[in-house]
Amino acid sequence: MKDIRACILIIEGTNCEFETKLAFESVGISAEIVHLKQLIGNVPRERRRDLLDYRILVFPGGWSAGDYVRAGAIFAARIKSKLIDKIEKFVESGNLVLGICNGFQILTELGALPGFDGISEKPEVALTTNLNAKFQCRAIYLKHENKCKFTERIPEGRVLQFPVAHAEGRFTLGENERLLDRLIENGQIVFRYCREDGGEADGEFPFNPNGSLYDIAGICNPDGNVLGMMPHPERVISKIQMADWTRNNYREGDGRIFFESIREYVRNM
Repeated sequence: MKDIRACILIIEGTNCEFETKLAFESVGISAEIVHLKQLIGNVPRERRRDLLDYRILVFPGGWSAGDYVRAGAIFAARIKSKLIDKIEKFVESGNLVLGICNGFQILTELGALPGFDGISEKPEVALTTNLNAKFQCRAIYLKHENKCKFTERIPEGRVLQFPVAHAEGRFTLGENERLLDRLIENGQIVFRYCREDGGEADGEFPFNPNGSLYDIAGICNPDGNVLGMMPHPERVISKIQMADWTRNNYREGDGRIFFESIREYVRNM
């Protein structure tokens, strides 16, 4: 595991990078917080980093570049202008790319998700303003629908409690709703919002906190090595981070199995 390293990529406005680093380290994966300037060489030589030295790339949450224009759009544009070739090589080599909350928004703006035919030139899906037009910060339940390279240890159908914290998390296909069938057929819908007992959210608030189409909370690319999700697994590693921990005898936070699953995959890469 000492050779497996995660790059947590930041610019101005990102957050949760420290929680994400601690989550990886808690399962034995070395993680480094890296600024975009370090990957594109716009820093002194001793501070430069090469993306291809890592096996996992993470876009954490936050409001990158203030979420001006659209959430994640500026971060994605900077990557396209300076780093897209290495990102494509990184993905094609089977390495893992994870986007959480703002990171999910970045991956859709980048065209890396849904990634039907690799990284697209233009976004094919969008994460737009919550249906109630309010910022949502609450614990939610989501069901693991389909396994991908990030979730092989998590049984399909398992219900997890993760927090969300976003104003623009509503997954939509715009006028391309026919693409929903393609996502379903490909098994690319990894997580869906649900009720505590695993029942369908059916778009109902607060079980679906943002009005996402088909209650979608997270999707992957067809190869399963690029995952974007709105909920924050890194915020529930410990049992005392669970919203109802005083009423339930949790052994650990629900987010831990997510990072353990990543560890098990990269061990066998």
